[in-house]
Amino acid sequence: MRLRRRMAEAISVKNINKEFPGVKANQDINLSVNQGEIRAIVGENGAGKTTLMNIMYGLYQPDSGSIFIKGKEVKLHSSRAAISNGIGMVHQHFKLVPSFTLGQNIVLGMEPQRMGFVDNKRINQSVKEISEKYGLPIKVNNLARDASVGEQQRAEILKALYRGADILILDEPTAVLTDMETEELFEMLRGLAKQGKTILFISHKLREVLAVSDTTTVMRLGKIVGTVQTSETDSCQLAEMMIGRDTVGGRMRQNGVHPGEVVLELKNICVRDERNLLAVKNVNLQLHGSEVLGVAGVDGNGQEELIEAVMGLRPLLSGEVIVHGKNITHTSTRKIRESGVAYIPSDRNKSGVAIDALIWENLIASDYYRPPISAWLSLRQKEILQIAKDLIQRFQIFTPSANLQTGHLSGGNIQRLIVGRELGSERAMAVVASQPTRGIDISGTESIRRTLLEYANRGAGVLLVSADLDEVLALSDRVVVLYEGELYDAGVVDDEVRKRVGNLMTGSKEGCINDK
Repeated sequence: MRLRRRMAEAISVKNINKEFPGVKANQDINLSVNQGEIRAIVGENGAGKTTLMNIMYGLYQPDSGSIFIKGKEVKLHSSRAAISNGIGMVHQHFKLVPSFTLGQNIVLGMEPQRMGFVDNKRINQSVKEISEKYGLPIKVNNLARDASVGEQQRAEILKALYRGADILILDEPTAVLTDMETEELFEMLRGLAKQGKTILFISHKLREVLAVSDTTTVMRLGKIVGTVQTSETDSCQLAEMMIGRDTVGGRMRQNGVHPGEVVLELKNICVRDERNLLAVKNVNLQLHGSEVLGVAGVDGNGQEELIEAVMGLRPLLSGEVIVHGKNITHTSTRKIRESGVAYIPSDRNKSGVAIDALIWENLIASDYYRPPISAWLSLRQKEILQIAKDLIQRFQIFTPSANLQTGHLSGGNIQRLIVGRELGSERAMAVVASQPTRGIDISGTESIRRTLLEYANRGAGVLLVSADLDEVLALSDRVVVLYEGELYDAGVVDDEVRKRVGNLMTGSKEGCINDK
């Protein structure tokens, strides 16, 4: 929390309203943010946060209401208009061109030229200057696809600053960052604020909100509940404002669970990544029924490659995958699912749903060929809509209709859709859940976690892969750690497990369970 003198108003919105089919996303929103202020915008998925930010960036047009920049009313008919008025936005899913260098991405569309040709020397020089000015270090000549997530994010911020942004909007900026990258980001944001930049950022992580913001605005059901000085509040108060009740934190899993027989076994698994480098190195693992096995580790240590190989989405270099005693190595994803494995992928939009399909289409995507959904090579629409309705109610998917396009749902509701599809039939013997609550609000996180625990209590094994250590320790019976593609045993969850996991995540070699 920084001590600052009061600055002039940078941006405000008055009486903003925005409605989508069946959903009032923003209702009579009034908000004012000062120059040099770091403002957190918090609320559950579907609270209207991203809609409001998209309006302020010109991506959506309000049905009514006004936007003011430095006291002057402006009409933001497009993102280009927002940029010309000094507003920049960094989206949760970055917009970089993978085959371009970071420098080329930053100046894209505004490249300096010499004699009618793009001047790469001036690109590098100008990007280096703005990088040093704002304390956002990057390797200018690195291809975007080869850069770390943190470096890609810095490039997105620099892209906005290069275009003259005085107001920066960040949507879930820490969702894919490690703890170290998150702290580095916060230092950069504090530095930008000291130079007079205004920061608005959406977050679900209240601990981070308390660490970096000056003020916090809470939204619920499309309305602003209130704005508080961050130094005068705490996570309990903010959580209660967000969802209207206290939340339960800490450990959710009861100790002393007796595991059943092995439901998923990995033997000597080796997997390569997109660069043909060995990403998973001779991994051995056993998941038992009635057990939650947490896989901890910093993103980028082989988690995605391992899970994709287990689910038949990436070829195995060597090793075996065994489900309930049956070898399913090198079989299709459909066959793996039919063997009793449910899958919650880490990237819900890329791998979890067809974003342009209707909600009911996504809800039956795993079972469209089974009775009662399918009969005589045709889909039974009446049964499908009833199943969709039941899943929407059971898993609290906030939508007016199953016939709505999935892309209109908030991120949290898309995640609930995926969980409902994967776990609603209650057939799975093993659940592979990769980052199941990433970017999800408090109540959505709690709901998904309880669903996973209920599955384990019914006898299924849950393989929980998460970069959120608090989540791993809250849900798991025992924990392993992936570090540089190797698997290490941190043991059962007890009072010392956090310390053991921390040591293993930083490269301690004690407890390696490879080659066994």
